[in-house]
Amino acid sequence: MSQQIQPPAPDSTPAPEAAATPTPYPGPSGADFLQPQAPGPSGADFLQVQAPAPARPANLGLGIVAAVVAALAAAAAYGGIMNAIDREIGYAAIGVGALVGLAAGKIGGRNPVLPVIGAVLSVASVFLGQLFFYALALSEATGIGLGDVLSTMGVSGLVDVWKEDDAFMSFLFLALGAFAGFSTAKKIAA
Repeated sequence: MSQQIQPPAPDSTPAPEAAATPTPYPGPSGADFLQPQAPGPSGADFLQVQAPAPARPANLGLGIVAAVVAALAAAAAYGGIMNAIDREIGYAAIGVGALVGLAAGKIGGRNPVLPVIGAVLSVASVFLGQLFFYALALSEATGIGLGDVLSTMGVSGLVDVWKEDDAFMSFLFLALGAFAGFSTAKKIAA
């Protein structure tokens, strides 16, 4: 009796030589170094650096207007603070300059003229604050209202009083305000 065994289909069984050969590791071998390879990841692929934000356009006129408004407000605050404590404070002069420089640099943008304008307006603001302090002090000392002191003496009379005082520290505070105004406007606009 003979048995008839049907042979398997040729596609269903793997060939014995394919099963015996292991799959090679895809890593580099000695021969792989001689063949050109596709470029791998570079250092720039790992560092995803974002492009800087585009600089906003410089608006010189608006920066100057903002700095003038800040200078007038800071002068009034500086004179009021000096009158309340009856002395000048260096930190307050720096704050006046920083406020004026902040307004000029933030609103005006990157214009190389704005730090200089910030320094000049800071000096003017500290000076006006000192004059306002003298006006407030004269108003309290004489019992006359502030408006009457300002109208009778005027700015020239207050400048004369400021010249008589002529303290070295007043000039130092003017310089501190100028430095703070210049450096703040330059740093904020950058």
